Amino acid sequence: MADLVVIGGGHAGCEAALAAARMGISTLLLTLNMDAIALMACNPAIGGSAKGHLVREVDALGGEMGLAIDDTFLQSRMLNLSKGPAVHALRAQADKQQYQNRMRRALLTQENLTVRQGEAVSIETDNGAVTGVTLLTGVRIACRAVVLCSGVYLRGRIFIGEAQWDGGPQGLMNASRLSASLEALGFGLRRFKTGTPARIDQRTIDFDRMEPQYGDEPVTPFSFLTDRPLRNQVCCYLTWTTPETHRIILENLSRAPMYTGAIRGVGPRYCPSIETKVMRFADKERHQIFMEPEGLQSREWYAQGMSSSLPEDVQWRMYRSVPGLEKCELIRLAYAIEYDCIDSRELRPTLETLRVKGLFMAGQVNGTSGYEEAAAQGILAGMNAALQLQGKPPVVLTRDMAYIGVLTDDLTTIGTDEPYRMMTSRAEYRLRLRQDNADLRLTELSHAAGLASDERLERMRRKQRDAADAERLLHTTRFAPGPQLSAWLAKKQQPDSAVPLSAEELLLRPEVSLRDLAELDSDLAAIPPAAAEQAEIHARYAGYLSREEAMIARFRAMEETVLPENLPYGEITGLRLEARDKLLAQRPRSLGAASRIPGVNPADVTVLMIYLKKHAARQQENR
Repeated sequence: MADLVVIGGGHAGCEAALAAARMGISTLLLTLNMDAIALMACNPAIGGSAKGHLVREVDALGGEMGLAIDDTFLQSRMLNLSKGPAVHALRAQADKQQYQNRMRRALLTQENLTVRQGEAVSIETDNGAVTGVTLLTGVRIACRAVVLCSGVYLRGRIFIGEAQWDGGPQGLMNASRLSASLEALGFGLRRFKTGTPARIDQRTIDFDRMEPQYGDEPVTPFSFLTDRPLRNQVCCYLTWTTPETHRIILENLSRAPMYTGAIRGVGPRYCPSIETKVMRFADKERHQIFMEPEGLQSREWYAQGMSSSLPEDVQWRMYRSVPGLEKCELIRLAYAIEYDCIDSRELRPTLETLRVKGLFMAGQVNGTSGYEEAAAQGILAGMNAALQLQGKPPVVLTRDMAYIGVLTDDLTTIGTDEPYRMMTSRAEYRLRLRQDNADLRLTELSHAAGLASDERLERMRRKQRDAADAERLLHTTRFAPGPQLSAWLAKKQQPDSAVPLSAEELLLRPEVSLRDLAELDSDLAAIPPAAAEQAEIHARYAGYLSREEAMIARFRAMEETVLPENLPYGEITGLRLEARDKLLAQRPRSLGAASRIPGVNPADVTVLMIYLKKHAARQQENR
């Protein structure tokens, strides 16, 4: 017996199990294959645009993904540096086997956590609450809560051209029986699809015909706990498709399962197959292919941008039409995989299901795509399962608090009709929700819930103090006009000044950085790097941040208007029929969440506000 059973050992399952165990919950992690724990079945990388924000938030909450990638990365880059800090995002190539080993070691050495191989075929309930999990062997494991993190394994089906078979990713088995249990519990399942490129033998790649893509120096770590120097170990490469590539694809579309109707599942809009890109963007002469290694002990290279489900003979010709791949040997073929997932609107913001008490879901079973989205949901589901078992209030992350809050709110209020991917454009308050301040936003909350360690909290508070001191120093440090200031301004190609200037005022000039100002003042040079980053951003973007805070205050007023779970929407006069149906089905947590449900318009929100005021007045009269 365990208090909590986590089903699935992917990126969601790992974070869910570790979070609950670290909070003192007796936890069992069930995985189909012990060798596939934390498998990177698609790209061998962590982070990227918006995804890097999620990883840093997982880390700030006390998760493992950031620490694991810092220990096992091959090359790291901070993306979007030519743009503002709101969209800066880390991405690191991983040694995929070492990443798995590192995450497996964290699981196997974690107190309160047991890991075992086995296939769950049924989730047992009594009076609408979880009571246990039954395995394929017939053994029943009693528990009080379950976090389902089934990834793409539920009735997974592989497609390569005309060939198709039941299976999971990378030659693994699927989970063919658990879907029936979910359907018996009342969940409506849908079919989504994803895919992956071929893996190519490094010895057959002509890197001289490609553009090298180097990592950053110095390397910025993902984890706020990592303070040792990190170094890049490999170089990645860039190449492009050709007109010949496109001709091969177009001439063979009649054999592509996406176009023959063999695949019924909906694929990801923002990570389409190469055949979909060639069709959708017919005016583009070429598409970018990013070549990245899978590990130091592996000869496999990943061709990002060439996901496909075309037949094998077509794949060989297609890949060999790309510069640098003319003599390439395919080690693993590209394929598509179709799988079951739920309608995410059947979840609460805590990621507990509306139908079954104690049943939480995280990752691709909720209709998302990506390791980072999965890990983010996993840690939130694991935390809330633990808190529920401890009889404590849940953690709800809202849109103004975290990218994880944007993710969960989108899933639970709007839902998704295609594999959901996190993007910076989805976050209304992205200047506040930067990747550099995830610890300042989330660590204290997680520590109060019992997950983030004392060490994390102390580091966050030290950074907070140092940043506040740095901001005061920028405001009070002034440079008098004179030869020294004039010479420095001329060197920086800045106009001279006849009046004193503060460091804060100089930072408002786009070409001037805090590192530049350190040349003028030794106290500025002594500011710790993390605090300097915060102070510089606050100085440069103070006006924008103030406006965003005003927007957040209005948002919070709606979010803090809590809707009772038993609110009789069917009896509220003035609500349109569509709005009643949607509100009854989803039971939104707040007035703000209700306003974001498709089919609930501003007039419906006004009706709800009036009803709540009248209800509150009646309660007051009855006291």
